[in-house]
Amino acid sequence: MKQIKFIGSCLDDLRNFPDEARRATGFELRAVQNGLEPTDWKPMNVIGTGVKEIRIRVLGEWRIIYVAKYQDIVFVLHAFQKKTRKTSRQDIDLARRRYRQIGGNL
Repeated sequence: MKQIKFIGSCLDDLRNFPDEARRATGFELRAVQNGLEPTDWKPMNVIGTGVKEIRIRVLGEWRIIYVAKYQDIVFVLHAFQKKTRKTSRQDIDLARRRYRQIGGNL
């Protein structure tokens, strides 16, 4: 099982999700740790190679941006509530900065 490393304020942000959304997130991240795909996800190549977004639809829209292409670790780059149809530039830029922080290349 891969280790999870939360970058920046991700863990605190995730702790602010409603309980049901937080539980669903934990279930999805456990799948990723075990080398499986989340139930509902999409690639986020605009942020970087191998970056994916988990979509949680419980009591609103919640997103977890992560990268799991490394041998033994999953990096969670960003966790947030999505309030518009399109992911905001601010959320993409923050995830991109954190991706670079872990040594990722676009």
